[in-house]
Amino acid sequence: YLKEIIKDYKTRMGTETIEASFLSIFALITFFIFLLISKFSHKIKSGSLLDSNFEKPQAFHETPVTRRGGLACVLSMFIFYGIYFLLYSEILYEHLLIGILMFFVGFIDDLRINIKPSQRLMLMVMFLFILIYLFPIQILNIDIQFLSFLDSSKLFSTIFVLLCFLFIINGANLIDGFNGLLSINLIIINVILTYINITNNIFDIAIISISQIIILLSFTLFNFPNAKIFLGDGGAYLMGSIIALNIILTNNFNPQISSFFFCTLVFYLFFEVFFSFLRKLYQKKSPIHPDGKHLHMLVFYKISHKHGILKANYLTSILINFCYFILILPGLYFINDPILSRYWFFALLLIYTVIYI
Repeated sequence: YLKEIIKDYKTRMGTETIEASFLSIFALITFFIFLLISKFSHKIKSGSLLDSNFEKPQAFHETPVTRRGGLACVLSMFIFYGIYFLLYSEILYEHLLIGILMFFVGFIDDLRINIKPSQRLMLMVMFLFILIYLFPIQILNIDIQFLSFLDSSKLFSTIFVLLCFLFIINGANLIDGFNGLLSINLIIINVILTYINITNNIFDIAIISISQIIILLSFTLFNFPNAKIFLGDGGAYLMGSIIALNIILTNNFNPQISSFFFCTLVFYLFFEVFFSFLRKLYQKKSPIHPDGKHLHMLVFYKISHKHGILKANYLTSILINFCYFILILPGLYFINDPILSRYWFFALLLIYTVIYI
């Protein structure tokens, strides 16, 4: 009955009007979800989700903060999926299942359940492989000729897509250490994805990106500049997996755009993981255990000497995301040129390495 009302409203008012109306309501609901979670989460399960471990390498806060941001994100996304179904009569199975399972994998750690990083990684790989293979999720537009046989090899295609998910999800979790660092980065990415899809009339994908922007903005209000709530591993895995899927869908629906542009868009998330992996191997450390030598941590140490720990926390996020935004802007000018997009992607990796050194 509700769908019939919406269909009639679409006819009279237009699809764009009703989408805007629903997104406005969704934004209001999302804000109150984060407000309630941040205010009352310390009472849930005797405060088991409060992050009070100040000794770990990635801890840069001085008071206990709840890690229930991921829970607020997943509740908000459930509401959005219901809205999307009413608007388009379509259930987003890929987003729903990948998001829930990745949130579950991260939320295990948020609940302080003792699980080794290697076990968590294997759990993530197993879930992703099954979902990518069964749906299937493919990258249809690839600007690398020797990978053109991906379409004919389902197994190789699944492994390739799996690696893309792993890099982005773990990259999201890796930089989720400072107030606003991850959320602002993902907002920038989603804004660009929304622009691309709206420009090319891919409105059903655009509205998914807009929903992510709304969720991330609501979270940022409670996380930046002073944190009242953290995403936690569950939230970082959830948002990282959804942004990876959004990028794959945008790439597939816009074949005129170079696939290397999308590589440029996530170069920071990708290379943070890849560079860290190689660095730890070189230093004879375990690649899957955290340390305090990531780029954002080194920037933080430099800033904190001058501005103090609390101020350096959010200043690090501002500086890194400002530099990231400036560096990806040139890619928009040659977004349809595979050669220039490729060169710029590798130039960004070189720039990152030089800055780190």
